Amino acid sequence: MKIYSTHQVKQIDDYTIKHEPIRSIDLMERAAEALFFRCIKIIPPTSPVAVYCGPGNNGGDGLAVARMLLLSGFHVQVYFIDSKSYSPDFEVNLSRLKALGLCFPVQIAYEHQLVTHNKNTYIVDALFGSGLSRPLDGIAKYVVNHINQQKKRVIAIDIPSGLFGDDNPYPNPNSVVKADVTLTLQFPKMSFFFAENQGFVGSVDVVPIGLHQLALENTPSSYFMVEQRDVAVMLPPRQKFSHKGSFGHALVIAGKVGMMGAASFAISGCIKAGAGLVTAHIPRSGLQIVQTAIPESIVSLSNDDLEIDTIPDLSRYSAVCVGPGIGISAQTLHMLESLISSAHSLPLVIDADALNLIAANGKLLSGLGNGAILTPHPGEFDRLFGRSSCGEDRLSKGVRYARELGVTIVIKGANTQVVSPLGEVFFIPVGNAGMATGGSGDVLSGIITSLLAQGLEPTKAAIAGAYVHGVSGDIAAAIKGQLSLSATDIVSCIPSAFKQIATI
Repeated sequence: MKIYSTHQVKQIDDYTIKHEPIRSIDLMERAAEALFFRCIKIIPPTSPVAVYCGPGNNGGDGLAVARMLLLSGFHVQVYFIDSKSYSPDFEVNLSRLKALGLCFPVQIAYEHQLVTHNKNTYIVDALFGSGLSRPLDGIAKYVVNHINQQKKRVIAIDIPSGLFGDDNPYPNPNSVVKADVTLTLQFPKMSFFFAENQGFVGSVDVVPIGLHQLALENTPSSYFMVEQRDVAVMLPPRQKFSHKGSFGHALVIAGKVGMMGAASFAISGCIKAGAGLVTAHIPRSGLQIVQTAIPESIVSLSNDDLEIDTIPDLSRYSAVCVGPGIGISAQTLHMLESLISSAHSLPLVIDADALNLIAANGKLLSGLGNGAILTPHPGEFDRLFGRSSCGEDRLSKGVRYARELGVTIVIKGANTQVVSPLGEVFFIPVGNAGMATGGSGDVLSGIITSLLAQGLEPTKAAIAGAYVHGVSGDIAAAIKGQLSLSATDIVSCIPSAFKQIATI
């Protein structure tokens, strides 16, 4: 699913109105009906509803939704902000609401007109949409602060009022509605994907409103939200006469004394994600651990007992993962330098301590080939590319460095971001907070490496791997709950994730 700028959203709306063709007020009615059906799934029939409307088309949406709720028997009170001018569609819907005679909309011009709502009240925020480009002031600011002080369940229409659709300051000093649920129209807004805005956005429900398909297809974007069907077509097919040699040979260079668990998770993720053969290159002291815990793995041993000091002959392998649990010693650095200089066109997944070694030895970045995938969490990313002020800033840097270096960068976390060498950004909307646990990232590295070994090109392997990882975590959380979720649980659910994704 493409993610558009607020300017592009306006263009798509205008195209729909012109080419469907449909009147603006009728498109608003269609959107309001879709929003209404989502609202009645959230709001109990006996709960009072307070709808706050701004002077533009977002307010017009709110007025139309209020009318539909009233006609369905809900107890609704409507408040709208005093303004020198209102949009034409707002005016039409205000007249329609008044004509019902079921409620008297209250115009709010002064702070003292704001009222305290009953404890069971649901608030619908329809003050301002995603096109907002400046901080709220005056009575609008008072209304937003009042909504937040009420501490009621809040449903935002399209976007929480006060939040910008694209670029937001961080920390955000503006008055912004803190919504529990955001019912966003047709597609999510860019700002929804960053941790600093989570306290405003809450959970997101995308509400299709029938915008013109040609406009959606022909409007370019470098930003995408990955969906199940996207991943399903990426996964390598299994043919009847395939054999283990058909699905690649992955090499996982991981582990040192005391960190063989990281190696085990990466190896297990690689095996469960379908690589035909997986070889683990580990220190000698890890032999018994790996061969006992993961008998499916082939083992290659470094010369050193405690950590990895050598690389094997790479000619046998179709993809390599390096980094989980390897440490950051001088001889490990020498091993990594040898790997990068020897890999040439062999695709690499670089994670964990390998990223930390590169951060401390920046010249290694320029030696990475176009097949390289870097998988940093935010702390590792900042060590590699400099401190970031917020998620938006970090992503901007990710786009710049992915282009400059010709690599794929996977910025791990909620809404993991996969950045291609072309500067395209793919948001991964699956996964949960229970996955913030030791070993989870190692599993992800193994999954991506497995898909690389099976022939997926690097960016697609990163996208599909991150999605499979997130779905595995969601399945595990549904069984175990988020609090006690472990990397072992994620590995165990990888087969179910592949099965679920393939079912489209």
